[in-house]
Amino acid sequence: MIKDVAALIGRIGLGVVFIAHGWQKLVQSGMDGTAAGFEAMGVPLPTLSAWFTALVELGGGALLILGVATPVVGALLAFAMLGALVIVHLPNGLLGQGGYEYVLVLAVASLALGFNPGNLSVARLVRAKQPA
Repeated sequence: MIKDVAALIGRIGLGVVFIAHGWQKLVQSGMDGTAAGFEAMGVPLPTLSAWFTALVELGGGALLILGVATPVVGALLAFAMLGALVIVHLPNGLLGQGGYEYVLVLAVASLALGFNPGNLSVARLVRAKQPA
């Protein structure tokens, strides 16, 4: 049971971070501002990339918290973060201003929790209520 509680706490914490970043892109910066920022950072297809990233972060964060489709969600979130790592942060090194340590942690945590979500999830609850 302690592993399930730890996984739930991890999913909630990571999910909140992703929701905040997705919300920031979608609402606070706006998609035009986010796309312009992506273009300035050299992200290919900046408008498409901005929409993909914002929706994956916002929706993926919520699904991660709920524990729904976690392997797919974890893989998509990791993909988005690894893209940021390679395209934007890698030239800055691991640590320091613009370094890739933060997106690396987000990517590996997404994979770890996506493939090991624990049993305290909406998906597990729904499966438990289905007749055999």
